[in-house]
Amino acid sequence: MTAMTFPALLQRFFTDRLCTQMEASRHTVASYRDTFRLLIRFAGAQCGKPPTKLEIEDLDAELIADFLVHVETARGNAARSRNTRLAAIRSFFRYVAMSDPAWLLHCQRILAMPSKRYVKRTVTFLDAREIAALLAGPDRTTWPGRRDHALLLVALQTGLRASELVGLRCGDVVLGTGAHIRCTGKGRKERCTPLRRDTAKLLQVWIGDRRDSAEPLFPSIRGDRLSRDALEHLVRKHCLTASRACPSLAAKRVTPHTLRHSTAMELLHHGVDQAVIALWLGHESVETTQIYIHADMRMKEKALARVAAPATSTNRFRPDDQLLAFLERL
Repeated sequence: MTAMTFPALLQRFFTDRLCTQMEASRHTVASYRDTFRLLIRFAGAQCGKPPTKLEIEDLDAELIADFLVHVETARGNAARSRNTRLAAIRSFFRYVAMSDPAWLLHCQRILAMPSKRYVKRTVTFLDAREIAALLAGPDRTTWPGRRDHALLLVALQTGLRASELVGLRCGDVVLGTGAHIRCTGKGRKERCTPLRRDTAKLLQVWIGDRRDSAEPLFPSIRGDRLSRDALEHLVRKHCLTASRACPSLAAKRVTPHTLRHSTAMELLHHGVDQAVIALWLGHESVETTQIYIHADMRMKEKALARVAAPATSTNRFRPDDQLLAFLERL
């Protein structure tokens, strides 16, 4: 039996494993594609071979380790991005181990490579004053300003992810009694998020007479769906405008995900249970919501206020004559 070549295994990994067996999302496939595009380019340069001539033995643990260092140093990626690349490579070599057991030891060495630890910083979020300043940023006398205001309001009230926001269609908004927004989120899970009355009224005006339910809820000027880059750009633009009225915004790096964090913190400050917040945001586990408790200084300050100070006297130190005489001799 002839052993399968690296190009054949890689093609089967994408067509059979990811697309057929796992039915991976297009985002997962794109992420894996980008990883192997970088890896093949790096391996070809290191081995002096064109991509079609690379073999499995060329991609050993040493080369993978060098590639991960290259990702961090030459490309300037953080540890999280490095771990994401490693996860894609591990997935491929697990498939190789099952498809061609002759490479079991080779695959085992690569699968044993550990993920890199990184500093887990507290989340950045906006307080009520900063949220009000950001919502006042867009110029609502223009069509793009009205769109941006509606988009920011929906983002801050629902806590949708960036991909969920740009993917919304007019048919995903249900108005009237029990107004809510339907979306398909991470892991292709569908969920509904209720809308406040003011948000529902604003969306009703924004949608207006549009009858096509498949039309993007927040279209670009050309009428097609906003890209994630366009969403990040408009958030930065209006954050810059809002920073003139609220200087504290200038010290924060505000992204679309920051708006999601702000939603979670608002719910937490109003006493909403962690399980409900996880359900609201579409988290896989309640444990994911723990990051907001770590970032909530109000909760820590309330806990500190309940702790009584120790009843110890704070007498002033009075040196004796012997110590004073010693200090005078110095």
